[in-house]
Amino acid sequence: EVQLQASGGGLVQPGGSLRLSCVATGFAFSSYAMTWLRQAPGKGLDYVATIDDDGDRTTYVDSVKGRFTISRDNALKTMYLDMNNLKPEDTAMYYCARVSTEGIRRGQGTLVTVSS
Repeated sequence: EVQLQASGGGLVQPGGSLRLSCVATGFAFSSYAMTWLRQAPGKGLDYVATIDDDGDRTTYVDSVKGRFTISRDNALKTMYLDMNNLKPEDTAMYYCARVSTEGIRRGQGTLVTVSS
């Protein structure tokens, strides 16, 4: 069974930093690109960033470029999202997801709140 568990969220002041982690089980993690998604309160699900299967290539939504960094450790079956210079508009539930021809699989999210 595919399981994705995100953690690391919390309350942070504007300009602060957080590191999110996502532990994957139940599938060959190193064979899949992985993605971070987020959903702000009252809004739809938005794309944040993707990393390819071996970590060589990354893509980001424009609003987080230069502030967020996606990475992965295939030996630990874990993906990360380092978030710096956080803004109130980054407030959202963050989900890690496996997006492939097999469909979208995402786990429980972790809440990030950016507020003074």
